[in-house]
Amino acid sequence: MPNYIRWYENGATYFFTVVTYDRREIFATDMARTLLRTAIESVRERLPFEMPAMVLLPDHLHCIWTLPVDDHDFSQRWQQIKGRFSHDFLAADLVERRPSPAAQKQRRRGIWQPRFYEHRMRDEREFDQYRAYIHLNPVKHGYVERPQDWAWSSIHRHIEKGWLDPLWPGSSPVELPEFQE
Repeated sequence: MPNYIRWYENGATYFFTVVTYDRREIFATDMARTLLRTAIESVRERLPFEMPAMVLLPDHLHCIWTLPVDDHDFSQRWQQIKGRFSHDFLAADLVERRPSPAAQKQRRRGIWQPRFYEHRMRDEREFDQYRAYIHLNPVKHGYVERPQDWAWSSIHRHIEKGWLDPLWPGSSPVELPEFQE
């Protein structure tokens, strides 16, 4: 079994990718999106973090979190968010995908892929790159032609606050992070 090494640092800012089991498009429904929002808000009440950027696609999400200065435990937060969402998803009689025999043996459900991708940001340039990646993700996957046309993205708040131009990215080149999804 692989040995995953995570870079935990108090108060750091991280980029995350979290994917549904078998890339099932469970977030295509209002119910699932509401359940996810509730799970995130519930965990944030007990284990605070800032989430300056996020995009929710039908089968995965990307987000940026900044943790409190005295805390580094993003894994516990994700475990609780995924657990709360899964509990509420099943309680709402929504159907999970049947997990593989190996996953069943490990007592996994057919809602989330195990684990998640995380990257600790080192500077403002990386923050801008990952924020651009997040906001351009619906375009990359062919859901919309412009990032502003995707309803489940923090780009709307970034434009409203003046952090991004309403026509972003326009014809300007955008620098994206060097990683593969």
